[in-house]
Amino acid sequence: MKRGEIVQGKVIKVSFPNKGIIETAEGDRLRVKGVLPGQTVSVRVKKASKEKAQGNLLSVDAPSELEMEKAACEHFGKCGGCTYQSLPYDNQLKIKEDMIHDLMAPVIGEDVWKSTYEGIKSSPNQFEYRNKMEFSFGDEVKDGPLTLGMHKKGSFYDVVTVDGCQIIDVDMRKVLSLTLEYFAKSNEPYYRKNSHEGYLRHLLVRKAAKTGEILIDLVTSTQISSIYEIALLAGWKDVLLAAEWDGKLAGILHTKNDREADVVCDEGTEILYGQDWFKEELLGLSFTISPFSFFQTNSLGAEVLYSTARDFIATGADGAEVYDLYSGTGTIAQVIAPAAKHVTGVEIIEEAVEAAKENAKLNGLDNCDFIAGDVLKVLDDITEKPDYIILDPPRDGIHPKALDKIIDYGVDSLVYISCKPTSLARDLEVFLARGYEVKRLACVDMFPGTYHVETVVLLTRTT
Repeated sequence: MKRGEIVQGKVIKVSFPNKGIIETAEGDRLRVKGVLPGQTVSVRVKKASKEKAQGNLLSVDAPSELEMEKAACEHFGKCGGCTYQSLPYDNQLKIKEDMIHDLMAPVIGEDVWKSTYEGIKSSPNQFEYRNKMEFSFGDEVKDGPLTLGMHKKGSFYDVVTVDGCQIIDVDMRKVLSLTLEYFAKSNEPYYRKNSHEGYLRHLLVRKAAKTGEILIDLVTSTQISSIYEIALLAGWKDVLLAAEWDGKLAGILHTKNDREADVVCDEGTEILYGQDWFKEELLGLSFTISPFSFFQTNSLGAEVLYSTARDFIATGADGAEVYDLYSGTGTIAQVIAPAAKHVTGVEIIEEAVEAAKENAKLNGLDNCDFIAGDVLKVLDDITEKPDYIILDPPRDGIHPKALDKIIDYGVDSLVYISCKPTSLARDLEVFLARGYEVKRLACVDMFPGTYHVETVVLLTRTT
């Protein structure tokens, strides 16, 4: 193969994160993103080395035998948000299992994999499972009509209106449709990432699965007359208040964001209606959630995930001292607390720590403490050795220096919860080299329709 050449082949395997291995009729192989096992595809060769040949997907010439005749979502293929919506759910789970196996088995050993792997647990809901969505304003084609939704597959600029999205519920779809219709009539321009001009940026919608409370936040620049903006936002609020909802509106907010980066950022939030928080329930506990606080996006799936983690330390955890590192808003710590003597959560984001403290009070838990700070630095100041450590780090995994400190504590058992299996595999190599072994391993599917999956591992010290 030569760079720039167009080749056709069949996808013989998919590895995390969503990288397919294509085999041509001539026996050449190359990697390409965004494909499914069994598809026949045309690819433009990007790198032609035998060790790491890569290509860019041009077209899907024949579907996989695994795919359904009609995808579950009408936006599938155009929207870049989901990858597996054309696959039956059982097939999605099998692909995720295979990806995890291919990452973990070479690290922990095939025999250990077979003896410790406990399967993949499905999401309670395949559809309408998300409790949070961030939509972008834009257009689908240059200078086209206003759109509101997700970026088009493979595009940095184009936005597809996803008013039929299947991973959110009817209320969240209604918020999107009403907001788009209202602002399309206003003729206010969307914020353009190249020129950094325009008003409309993002729409943040959160809805609790248990309480049904809805929080809506419009994110804009400040490039507008303040007097006109007051009237504009009042009209949008009235449209939302006049609508009928399956759930209940908890708050309507407006957030200002003038940063050039294409991210949702809070540079000042005002309440247009109600309050700037809502309540969700997990495993009998109640949590207060603000617009920008971290909370698992699949509430019912989170119950499965946290129950799995709790089960991994349940034996012998009674009366134990537990550290929850990267504790976020304290959800895992509070789920574990009833079975432990004491839980200490460590989190670098101060807002999350304060939320964790308030939630612990709300749930009547007096055996939880939360510390604000970098795990790497906080561990230097904590002298008491815990019985268990729970790790739920960001996607990039644990900082190498923090990993060394954690291992140096010499605790008998650790539970590692990972949302990125490649990071987990890298960190497991260090744990195994430093005297730990894998005792239990399970997967939890928190993100149906996508290639993402959570992995939970119980490690015990052998030396």
